[in-house]
Amino acid sequence: MAYDLITMGRIGVDLYPLQTGVPLPQVTSFGKFLGGSAANVAVAAARLGRNTAVITRTGDDPFGTYLHEALRDFGVDDRWVTPVPGLPTPVTFCEVFPPDDFPLYFYRQPKAPDLEIDAHELDLDAIRDARVFWVTGTGLSEEPSRTATLAALAHRARAGTTVFDLDWRPMFWRDPDQARPFYREALRHTTVAVGNLDEVEVATGVREPHAAARALLDAGVELAVVKQGPKGVLAVHRDGDRAEVPPLPVEVLNGLGAGDAFGGSLVHGLLNTWDLETTMRHANAAGAIVASRLECSSAMPTQEEVREAVTAGAVQARQAPGRQAPAPADGASTPEGHPDPDAALPTHPPAPADGDSAPQGPPAPGHESRTGRAGGNPPADGEAEADR
Repeated sequence: MAYDLITMGRIGVDLYPLQTGVPLPQVTSFGKFLGGSAANVAVAAARLGRNTAVITRTGDDPFGTYLHEALRDFGVDDRWVTPVPGLPTPVTFCEVFPPDDFPLYFYRQPKAPDLEIDAHELDLDAIRDARVFWVTGTGLSEEPSRTATLAALAHRARAGTTVFDLDWRPMFWRDPDQARPFYREALRHTTVAVGNLDEVEVATGVREPHAAARALLDAGVELAVVKQGPKGVLAVHRDGDRAEVPPLPVEVLNGLGAGDAFGGSLVHGLLNTWDLETTMRHANAAGAIVASRLECSSAMPTQEEVREAVTAGAVQARQAPGRQAPAPADGASTPEGHPDPDAALPTHPPAPADGDSAPQGPPAPGHESRTGRAGGNPPADGEAEADR
C-alpha cells in the first residue's frame, strides 16, 4: 500500500507554557505535545484524511515512548521511527508572547536522534512509491542524516510530488554558506520547494519573493512556494501559473506550528490537484487556525474547520478540542494554538513575517526566537514552525 505522504526529519517533545505573556522563569505549568516539523506535517495531513508515515528517530527513553503513542493516536504510521541508544529524545521549550514573539529553546545535545537516520536503514521502495515525499533542511545539517536525505531523494528520482521544506534553523549550521551547497543538491531532486523569506535567501542567495521563486525554479523545482509573512504567500509554477494570496485575519495566540499546518494542507491540496490559488488559500487558513491555538500537533485542523475559515475569510478564536483554554496571563488573550517557526500564517492584523526577533528569556542550548505570523514557516502567513 502506497502512502499519501511520507515525511522525513525532525521529531521531539514540545513543552509549552500553559500561561501566555509569562517569561519562562515565572511559568508554573507546561503542556507536553508531539513536536518536530516532519512529524507535525504528517499529523496535519492525517487530520485532513491522508494516509501518512514519518521517518525519524528518538531516544530510547520515556519521551521516545510518548512520541510513538502520540503518532499512533494522530493516525500517523510510526513503523520507521526507531530508537537511538545513548541519545535523549529532544525537548523544546517556548515562551508565548502574542501576537508576534515566540522564542524557542531547543535541547538537542549532545546530538538529536533524528540526525542519526542512516541511508542503509531506509525503505527506499516505500519512499519511491509514496504519492508525496517530504524532507526538511534540518535533515541536511549533519551526518548521517544528510547522506540519508540525499540518498532518499536520489532514489525517488522526482517520482510523484517531492517536497523540500527549506526549514532553515541557524543554530543547526555554522552559517548559510555551509548549508547552501546541500540545499542546491536537494533542490535538484525535488519538485516543490517551500520556505519563508529567510529560508529562500539561504537556498538561493535571493530575498525578493518573485526573484527567489524564479531562482528556485531555475534550481530545478516545478513549484516554488514563498511565504511572505504579512504579505501572504506567493506560489509560482514552472508552467507559468501563479497565485499570491493575502494572509487570513486571525488573533494569534502562538505562531509556532502554523507552518506545519500550512505544509499538511499544501500536501492535501496537491493530492487533490486543486488550482494554485485554492491550494494556497486552504493552506493559509490551516496555518492561521493553528496560530490561534496554543498547541501544534494537537491543534491541527480538520477539513471542515479549514473550509469554515476559508468561507468566513477569518479565523474565530475558540478552544482547541479536548483542551481547556489557558487562563489569560497579564492581560493576554486566551485563544488556543501552537507556534511554528516555519509557517506563514495570517494575523489580525497580519503580524510581521520573516526576520526573527531578538532572543529573549534565559539562555538555553539551541535558543531561537521567532516572530509569529500566519500562513507558513516562521510564524507568518504561510509560515510558522514549532519544534521543534
